[in-house]
Amino acid sequence: MTATMSQPVTIAGNAKRTKDGSGRKFKRFSLYGFLTFAALFWFAPIAYSFYTSLRPYTETAKRGYFSIGGTYNFHNYTTAWKNANFPKFYKNSFIITIPSVFFALLLASMVAFVLSRYSYRFNLILLMLFTAGNLLPQQVLVTPLFRIYKAIPLPSFMSDSGTMFNSYFGVIAIHVAFQSGFCTFVLSNFMKALPIELNEAARVDGASVFRQYWQVILPLCRPALAALATLEFTWIFNDFLWALVLMQSDDRRPITSALANLRGVFFTDNNLIAAGSMLAAIPTLAVYIALQKQFIGGLTLGANKG
Repeated sequence: MTATMSQPVTIAGNAKRTKDGSGRKFKRFSLYGFLTFAALFWFAPIAYSFYTSLRPYTETAKRGYFSIGGTYNFHNYTTAWKNANFPKFYKNSFIITIPSVFFALLLASMVAFVLSRYSYRFNLILLMLFTAGNLLPQQVLVTPLFRIYKAIPLPSFMSDSGTMFNSYFGVIAIHVAFQSGFCTFVLSNFMKALPIELNEAARVDGASVFRQYWQVILPLCRPALAALATLEFTWIFNDFLWALVLMQSDDRRPITSALANLRGVFFTDNNLIAAGSMLAAIPTLAVYIALQKQFIGGLTLGANKG
């Protein structure tokens, strides 16, 4: 009697497990399929730009941009490198990007340390204030900032115009102001996951507040800092709006302005611009490849805490 009753129960259990296993496999297959499609969807414009950059303009004008076959070479890359003066614009971009990333992360880490390790009445309000700055469209501030920059004086060795307008310092300052909010939000969430006992132990040993921040908490935030450095470097390096609005001299503008120099008066060689775009993307790709492991690990640890 017992064997007769247990047999249907066993069959039902096996059927349920088989059904659950098939459901999980279907969900996993659907997820991988969606991710593969999304990756190909985002990679397609880059692949198409690279393919276009290898072809001469006369060939694509005759046969079309989506044609296959013909001549492939790196002539467009050498032409873009010479005509757009890429070395000079690379230098300008690094002068703007590196200090902007450094000071944005430094100031954001200080604010995040206070917000995450100390509790007081205006803690949440201060975090909301920093985060709210990222919700305001940058285009809304173009006219007010242009007038403010024309009115704020700077020493002559920092600006030829005597004001913040047409200076590296002015562009760096606006990048730091806009990016500090996002960095503060991510770093504060990351620091909240660290045990508060670390600060208490350091305080017992006589460590000051700055020493707790600099020698205890900040070294543990390297994954988050690497992730933010990758993002911020990419965003600031690829910026075109603020350099266009707040800089008047072409010889001080970043790499994105070099692409504008490749446009002709009567027609535009899209193959040449595609090659220039590939050259302009090299530094951001190099930074991402170098910090890929820390980038993924930092976002994973910091995004689901708080």
